[in-house]
Amino acid sequence: MSDAATYRDLAEAGWSWTLDQVRDDDGPWLPESVDEEAPQAAAAWDRDGLYIGISGTALLLAELAQHRPFTEREQRLADGVVARLGRRSRTSDDPSLYEGLAGIATGLRHLAPGAEQDAMRRIGESRTPAGWALPGPAPYAGTVLTDIIGGTAGIVLTVLWTGGAADLVSAGCDALLDDADETEAGLDWGMVPHAVSRGPNFAHGTAGIASALAVAGTALGRPDLVAAAVRGAEHLLSVGQLDEHGFVVPHTIPPSRREVESVTYTWCHGPAGTSQLFAALARAGVAEVGGYPTAWLRQRCFDAILDAGVPQRLRPGFWDNDGRCCGTAGVGDILLDAYQDAADHEQAGWLLEAARKMADALVERADRDDAGARWRFIEYRIAPPLLPPGTSWMQGSAGIAAFLFRMARVLEQGRAAPVVDRPDQWWAVPRELTTSGAPPL
Repeated sequence: MSDAATYRDLAEAGWSWTLDQVRDDDGPWLPESVDEEAPQAAAAWDRDGLYIGISGTALLLAELAQHRPFTEREQRLADGVVARLGRRSRTSDDPSLYEGLAGIATGLRHLAPGAEQDAMRRIGESRTPAGWALPGPAPYAGTVLTDIIGGTAGIVLTVLWTGGAADLVSAGCDALLDDADETEAGLDWGMVPHAVSRGPNFAHGTAGIASALAVAGTALGRPDLVAAAVRGAEHLLSVGQLDEHGFVVPHTIPPSRREVESVTYTWCHGPAGTSQLFAALARAGVAEVGGYPTAWLRQRCFDAILDAGVPQRLRPGFWDNDGRCCGTAGVGDILLDAYQDAADHEQAGWLLEAARKMADALVERADRDDAGARWRFIEYRIAPPLLPPGTSWMQGSAGIAAFLFRMARVLEQGRAAPVVDRPDQWWAVPRELTTSGAPPL
């Protein structure tokens, strides 16, 4: 396995390449991907978001600041990001975490604490009795979503993370309770309330929504929210598979013909993200779900990832992505969360080695030259299958470099290393390690 110096050196190379891709048009922005043979892209509508936009770059800058002072160029970029996000926080009408105001608030809180207040105020003003409606684009314009990425769960978690108004959190959670569907085993949520198709894992479904309810119920002293979260976990146990290989829940219910794999192992649609629900329930004091210890279920999610062969590319369509949302860096970061949160020494050692396995895959797959380092994902259904390198937090070099910086820091400083926390994971690590000042649970 590689050492801390190797991970940090590669992280610096990934950051150097990313920094060189930054462009300026009324403030800094990044193209989603860089194809040297294609015409230069214009800034996209979601240029400021957390998923592919400059708010995600703010998180990488926050991670970099844990390692060394900024250069003059980096400080100018940080100042430009704060200025741009500050302007957008006063004009954006998208409240969501990964494309809108909640993500803007996340970036601002890390680079300029206190500057997120305008964004949080607008989030409060835009709430409806049913939750938060998206302004666009199609197909969800005017729709109230429930999920982490674009809906009420992600917004509620951001309000909590920033220490926002308890009544706003409570009202958002009440809307989520209204959107729940009763099943034979518990509660289930669609990304669009009561939709037929379900993505039950963390990004768009029950695992993420139940996580928000568990965290909110703990913070607000509302046992009804925690109870609803438990019922969500019970539903997942009923539709998932728990055996000697670990615990997994299908990518989509009913199965989608668009998906290559019926089960994936990622942050978004797999056990990596779903493990965060069991971390939230444990923080809420829930000792077991469905007769199984909560901490054990969290570990069984990790067992499933390694048992499946991640991060090896075993077959076309299996593990073709190294990013945070859908691939290696996201899995590695969650393994580090669990490592820094583990109570058992032997389990902690297993989790650290698993995280290093993910980091080593990123070392092996880096496309590196004098310009720096980047990573190219695969889509085997198109020709050529190698995609242009991405720049973003969730699908590219920014998020990958941030994980590698953290990996190096953890190896050097141990389990007490600072954690650059975010609204969708701050409960999964000890509060005293967080750099944002997240409220205690």
